Parts: sequence; structure tokens; C-alpha cells
Amino acid sequence: MTSYMQKKETVERKWYVIDATDKPLGRVAAKAAVLLRGKHKVTYTPHIDCGDNVIIINAEKVKLTGNKENTKVYYSHSRYVGGLRERTAKEMRERYPEEMVEKAVKGMLPHNRLGRSMYKKLHVYAGPEHKHEAQKPEVMEVK
Repeated sequence: MTSYMQKKETVERKWYVIDATDKPLGRVAAKAAVLLRGKHKVTYTPHIDCGDNVIIINAEKVKLTGNKENTKVYYSHSRYVGGLRERTAKEMRERYPEEMVEKAVKGMLPHNRLGRSMYKKLHVYAGPEHKHEAQKPEVMEVK
């Protein structure tokens, strides 16, 4: 008996929408990563991008537990001398809420070509509106 290996031509992709209002950042990111990888499907194949498209709305209302609002720091570097930039989670939520959620999800995906192709199917919006109504996304609940 052989294992089923899906081909990239036979992958059927759905669209899911996740509302991040008052949900912990890690739980939202973990649910999105599972959907992007396709691990929720029976036909999951590790070396194929068989995941679905994910829309995350209300990124500005995502919840951080404990004192992470003030102590969690996001770093980025311009690759020039003295180009290190530090931002707290509070600053990220106020100015760049989409980027904060995107970084959390990206860290849970594979760090290779396959992970980069999965990441392209993630769409994050700060508010409740998104431009993917034509795809008829299903609502995915995060606990």
C-alpha cells in the first residue's frame, strides 16, 4: 500500500477569513499557518503547496497577553551600519498592525521556497473590510 501524494496541478484552494478581534496573536497566527500549509486537509503533502488562501481582518484589534504590549520588541535591519530599528508591540499595533500579524504568521511557516509561496496567499487588513468578497470566503473561528 502506498501513501497518497498530491500533485500541484490537482490542488483545490478555498478562501478563509479570520476575525482577529480580541483573539490572542499566537492563536490567530497558528490557525492561519495551518490553513496556509494545508495541514487541515486529508490530502496534505509536505513537499507541495496545498494550502488555502487566508484573509485576516481587524489586525489592529488583536490581543497580546501579559505585558507584551510594552516589553515585546520587533527588530529590523537595513543592512547598513547603524541601521538597526527597534519597535515595541504597542508602536507596531498603532502604526503597522498588518505587519505585526504578518511577522507572526511568517515565523510559523517553513523558511524556504515553499514557505515563501505559502506566505503569498496571506492577506491581512487592519480594519473589518477586505477586497476579496468575490471569492466567497468561509469564516474560520479561532478559539
